[in-house]
Amino acid sequence: MNASKTLMLTVAAAAAGFVLAWVLFGAGPAGRNAGAGAEREILYWVAPMDPNYRSDGPGKSPMGMDLVPVYADERGGRDDPSPGLRIDPVIVNNIGVKTAPVRRGDLHRHVETVGYVVPDADLVSHVHVRAEGWIERLYADTEGDPVTAGDSLFDIYSPALASAQDEYLQALRAGSAALIDAATRRLAALGMAPEQIEAVRRAGSARELFAVRAPRDGYLMELNVREGMYVQPGTTIMSLADLSEIWVDVDVFEQQIDWVRAGQTATMRLPFAPERLWQGRVDYVYPTIRPETRSARIRLTFDNPDLALKPNMYADVAIEAEPRSNVLYVPSQAVIRTGGQPRVILALPDGRFRPAQVETGVESEGAVEIRRGLAEDERIVVSGQFLIDSEASLEASLLRMLDEPSGAGHGMTHDGHMDHAGHMNHGGAADDMPSMDHAEHMDPGSTAPNGNAGSMDHGPAQPDGDAGHEHHEHGAGS
Repeated sequence: MNASKTLMLTVAAAAAGFVLAWVLFGAGPAGRNAGAGAEREILYWVAPMDPNYRSDGPGKSPMGMDLVPVYADERGGRDDPSPGLRIDPVIVNNIGVKTAPVRRGDLHRHVETVGYVVPDADLVSHVHVRAEGWIERLYADTEGDPVTAGDSLFDIYSPALASAQDEYLQALRAGSAALIDAATRRLAALGMAPEQIEAVRRAGSARELFAVRAPRDGYLMELNVREGMYVQPGTTIMSLADLSEIWVDVDVFEQQIDWVRAGQTATMRLPFAPERLWQGRVDYVYPTIRPETRSARIRLTFDNPDLALKPNMYADVAIEAEPRSNVLYVPSQAVIRTGGQPRVILALPDGRFRPAQVETGVESEGAVEIRRGLAEDERIVVSGQFLIDSEASLEASLLRMLDEPSGAGHGMTHDGHMDHAGHMNHGGAADDMPSMDHAEHMDPGSTAPNGNAGSMDHGPAQPDGDAGHEHHEHGAGS
């Protein structure tokens, strides 16, 4: 007996709890959503597993699931021209969405390229002779040897020089100032320095070998003769270069040439000393474009006091080009460049997101200039934007499909489904897939056993049991 009473009390308590829940939360999903609709405006209802399926009221989806409401505050309101996707904060956290503000400031432009180390052409001297002759003795006989201005490079025997010295000595003996001046100028024209001419005057005799001296400090960069060779005035005997300052030739892309100006700072690293940074400057911007590479040539200058920079080296060069001042910019990773027009994902209030097309400009050091499409202090997504963008693209495509007017052939209903005849279904409720009877007519007034409008009513069976005929009932206006 006690067991029976306990069972009855348990059943009564369960029933009371069910009634209380019914009163507080509404009868099922429809009641709950209707109660929520009193506080929040419901735009429409969608199927949980098929966002393309929409209805103007609660009900069941074609899969038998309860429809869920879409609220106006989730879409930015009925009058919002740019729909936004509302994403649950938990999902935002799970997919790693991060945002950053649109900033305004100076955006420095860095031109990175490869350079080629060459001697400074202003510090290079080529050694020639002014009279034909023979190299009798070669003092600088190894490329790369250092030389000092005034050092003897080689001795040459030249019949023309020997004859000119004799004429000079004869003019001195004659005492004619005009002859002495003419003979002196001829020796200078043949390459003799004033001190060498003075040495001939003091000695009183001509010298068979004439010493050619270094015109500057530097290094022997090119040697084209050996002892005993016959040379002429057109022969380049050797080349000397001062390497205390060097040039670096670089090529930049054609679209970057307008960024570079003479005097800008340049930095350089070399593979053999990656930890060392050389500081230089832009010396000259060549006015032409290389037709074979469509690139522009830039000349940089660097000090080389320890001779660590050697001609023909390759180097990694960065030029601090003219900055863009007072521009809007965002992190480069935030810009989605697939599908033509660049775009970003705007982070709107209340957990909503919306794609926005932008026009980009200069990109440097992980930031890109925004010329049009954003405003300062707007927040954009910098991580997880591709997932949001794909969802937004799908949503926009569905909205466009639903807004298209129906026409002949296969038409699309407001709930995103097509009837069998290719016509719009306005009679039945949009929360159920319409079924077609044999006469291809809908019964908007009938109700199927599951409570969904728009279901077929075949009527009672004929008395004679003839299965080949069906009775169709139509509501008003059928």
